Amino acid sequence: MKIAQMPEPAQFQKLMEGPQDTPVVMVNLLKFKAAADGTNQGMSGAASYMKYGEEMRKFVESKGGRFIWTGRVDSMLIGESDVDFEIVALVEYPSRKAFVEIATSDHVAKIGEDRKMGLEGQWLIATTQAHELLEQS
Repeated sequence: MKIAQMPEPAQFQKLMEGPQDTPVVMVNLLKFKAAADGTNQGMSGAASYMKYGEEMRKFVESKGGRFIWTGRVDSMLIGESDVDFEIVALVEYPSRKAFVEIATSDHVAKIGEDRKMGLEGQWLIATTQAHELLEQS
């Protein structure tokens, strides 16, 4: 399975096909490097990523989003994956547009260096509350 660090332009386009005027919760499945690289050498990949995560939390919250939950993956009960994700995080953004504006901002590019140095890859899954999807059917 492919894990990546950043969305492709086509993935941003697909995201924007979803509901526009409702919050979107991004499910983050994270896999870290054993050791960070670049200027964060000597740190674990997780520690490098967490430097980014703290700054990202402040920025997301300043734009009306919120970190709902973060937890360590300790086992998989159903399904299979050749990727052993380490952390799951749920982050709510006011809208898909707000997510794209935040994710592509100059500020996130700047703080994203710690992310790149510590993150091996991730899956990022956009979700919308089910009752809103059922109402649109």
